[in-house]
Amino acid sequence: MATKKNKEITEEHLIKIKPITDNQKIAVKAYKDGKNLFQYGAAGTGKTFLSLYLALQDVLDMKTPYHRVCIVRSLIPTRDIGFLPGDHDDKSALYQVIYQNMVQFMFKMPNELAFSMLYQNLQQQETLHFLSTSFLRGITFDNSIIIVDECQNLNFHELDTIITRVGQDSKIMFCGDIDQTDLVKTSEKNGILEFTRILEKMESFELIEYNIGDIVRSGFVREYLINKIKLGL
Repeated sequence: MATKKNKEITEEHLIKIKPITDNQKIAVKAYKDGKNLFQYGAAGTGKTFLSLYLALQDVLDMKTPYHRVCIVRSLIPTRDIGFLPGDHDDKSALYQVIYQNMVQFMFKMPNELAFSMLYQNLQQQETLHFLSTSFLRGITFDNSIIIVDECQNLNFHELDTIITRVGQDSKIMFCGDIDQTDLVKTSEKNGILEFTRILEKMESFELIEYNIGDIVRSGFVREYLINKIKLGL
């Protein structure tokens, strides 16, 4: 196992966060037992937040073989982002805002400046990486924890490509809502269903479906999401 380097932001900066709902507890237990996760279901249930927190815990722990968290997602509505100006980070900046906000709830930092630079510093110390599905060619994920977010927007070929690039000493977590996809073609929409059929037969995976009872958003946002689901929208 390659030796980890000491980093400025460490596990000492992480806030202790516990799962709230029953399905979150199931996910945490499965992950701690060494399983890869496929978490799907209602929005607002904390699937991505929980996955990112668990991954950062392991990566910042000097005793584990994991060196980096790699967030992978499709940059919908177009998977081809080559026409936009700038490099990959410039093109994907808009899609990283959600993760910038998430990490601020996971860490205690000495001052406002440290908070404002938290996400960038996690990237600079190579703890956290963001990749679009347009930039995976030739990549192998070694010593990594991969989070595939909004996975319902990926077709079977993309899902197959990602999972077959998982290398040594690595884990993977998928997050999404298979009932809410931005894909248009029926053949592409069915890709996620075919993919989950494979995962269901794999002992190394735990599939967890989140429902209305798992929504952790507060106030009218929770009320809105619950009624949206009840109406089938």
